[in-house]
Amino acid sequence: MEDSQLGKFVLITGGARSGKSRLAEKIAHRSKGAVAYIATAEVLDEEMAHRVAQHQASRPQNWVTIEETLDLVNALEQVPPQTETVLIDCLTVWLTNCLLAEYEEGFTTEEVKKVEAGIQDKLAHFCREAKNKPFRIIVVTNEVGSGVVPDTPLGRIFRDIAGRANQQVAQAADSVWLAVAGYPLCVKEYGKAGL
Repeated sequence: MEDSQLGKFVLITGGARSGKSRLAEKIAHRSKGAVAYIATAEVLDEEMAHRVAQHQASRPQNWVTIEETLDLVNALEQVPPQTETVLIDCLTVWLTNCLLAEYEEGFTTEEVKKVEAGIQDKLAHFCREAKNKPFRIIVVTNEVGSGVVPDTPLGRIFRDIAGRANQQVAQAADSVWLAVAGYPLCVKEYGKAGL
């Protein structure tokens, strides 16, 4: 992944433990300027606390961390001046936060569609803002539709919303990369026309 292949708005996706966060961090490490890290996770249990601690330990001390669980546009506004690269980890956790903030068990199909429409509006706003920022933005997300079909309605709703959200961001991104066993595969190359 050369800088010339990335563009200003980069999406990195992949399955669990595919190396997507590590690849995003490598790109950010190469940055000559300041780096800001937008963390979307809420620490709700011991397992999440452990995961967050591992991510924090892997980041350089001089990176600015912005914690934001729901409002990505607000998080972009908090990025300090002269920042060269912003890493958002991760979109899938942000989607989980947004879905759980609105969803109630027993929702009808129409109610679920309304929740998703709200998430898509937030995401469209974020993508517009991201493309207008002076810094490079790297978004990490999970490819959730390649595994077993979730056995709960909420799991299936989340999988579908996440798949469509990833498509929405991929369309706006300059380049899209798929992490496989720690290696990047180019899905959408910067400067090349898509479908």
